[in-house]
Amino acid sequence: MGEVGRRELEDDAVRRAVREAGFGHLLLPDDVLDASLEATLSLREPELPVWVFAYGSLIWRPLMQHVERRDAQVHGFHRGFYLRSFVNRGSPARPGLVLALDRGGSCRGVTYRLEEDAVAGELRLLWRREMIMGTYEPRWLRAQTPGGAVQALAFVVNRALPLTYAGRISDEEIVQIARTARGHYGSCAEYVMQTALSLESAGMPDRRLSRLAEKLKDQR
Repeated sequence: MGEVGRRELEDDAVRRAVREAGFGHLLLPDDVLDASLEATLSLREPELPVWVFAYGSLIWRPLMQHVERRDAQVHGFHRGFYLRSFVNRGSPARPGLVLALDRGGSCRGVTYRLEEDAVAGELRLLWRREMIMGTYEPRWLRAQTPGGAVQALAFVVNRALPLTYAGRISDEEIVQIARTARGHYGSCAEYVMQTALSLESAGMPDRRLSRLAEKLKDQR
């Protein structure tokens, strides 16, 4: 199918793909998703705007209506290929890998500010992109931007799910997996290379991602 857009998210195309892949039993029902979003919003600092911190595909395909974008850095978490993907960037036979934040270090990315009147709707859509299987935990993090520190929503890996939590794996294994994995959104290799390119274009290259992207290009 390739990259999905807002319409596919609104139509629940991603959840249908998960069911078709045989993982429907892992999907969180609507009431659980809505409760998760409500609980997350209840923890936001009042009177502050809602920003979303992007460190992977949200950088180059946010699918969120936003009114401002800033470069940003968060401390206490770093980016890595910690999640197995059985649907979006892989298949049950050949699982792929996608990025997640895990504890320790720091991470550079971008933040998107949502219009206050649109917060509920935009985040509901985002939950149906990132939270349908509970592989992430939403967190409010302090993000440093050129315009000052902001409160930003970020998605941190859920280590409690052994099926999807990949842990730390070597660069060689990541390249080997990315070369052959393909899923609902496209290939894992494209995901790695596009994320690396987006960070380089934004003037915040991730050296490890760039190395992985170069290895994947060389092996094409």
